[in-house]
Amino acid sequence: MQKETINSFFQKVYLWMFLGLLVSAIAAYSILLFPALFTYIILTPLFWVLIILELGIVVVLSMLLKKISATTAKILFILYSFITGLTLSVVLLAYTASSIFMVFALVSGMFLLLSLYGYFTKRDLSALGPILFIGLIGIIIAAVINLFLQSYGFSLIIAVLGIVIFTGLIIYDTQVMKKFFALESKGKESLSKLAIFGALKLYLDFINLFLMLLRLLGKRRH
Repeated sequence: MQKETINSFFQKVYLWMFLGLLVSAIAAYSILLFPALFTYIILTPLFWVLIILELGIVVVLSMLLKKISATTAKILFILYSFITGLTLSVVLLAYTASSIFMVFALVSGMFLLLSLYGYFTKRDLSALGPILFIGLIGIIIAAVINLFLQSYGFSLIIAVLGIVIFTGLIIYDTQVMKKFFALESKGKESLSKLAIFGALKLYLDFINLFLMLLRLLGKRRH
């Protein structure tokens, strides 16, 4: 019975994650269809407003999850996915459609295998958490530095390290969600919120792995 329950829980996690990716894809594609709107977002403070909103929603879903309702968590997740799609359109415009689809398909396959490993492995991956977190902070700092350096070589190094970090995070976060499920009360409301939280974590891992691989393998438009 416990196995069926956790399987049902993970089905919800993956379903919400897939829905988030779909919303992001629709938002990104839609904005690219309207060049004037795309230009408005890029050339005005609206872009930074969207970035701040993204960060704010992640903070709310990560730190205040227990204080909000499951419905609010779902709305915030969909809103976050939509805003992320808008901001991602800036990156996607630099690459050909064929390379975007190719990298997306590659990441989808990688994610499936990595998440399944994280779900079924009997190894305790707790020790990886601090290492991956330090690596993530290092990548963020390096990316900020490279905004000023504008070094292509440094960018590739960041991408390679990012692939390693987010590959590990997909496995680690999948196992963490199993542990959270075991510790969480089995009430419908609490499990619904936990499913959204899990979907957010895996969504972020997926998107960041996609961006790192796109930087490494994507074909830029001429």
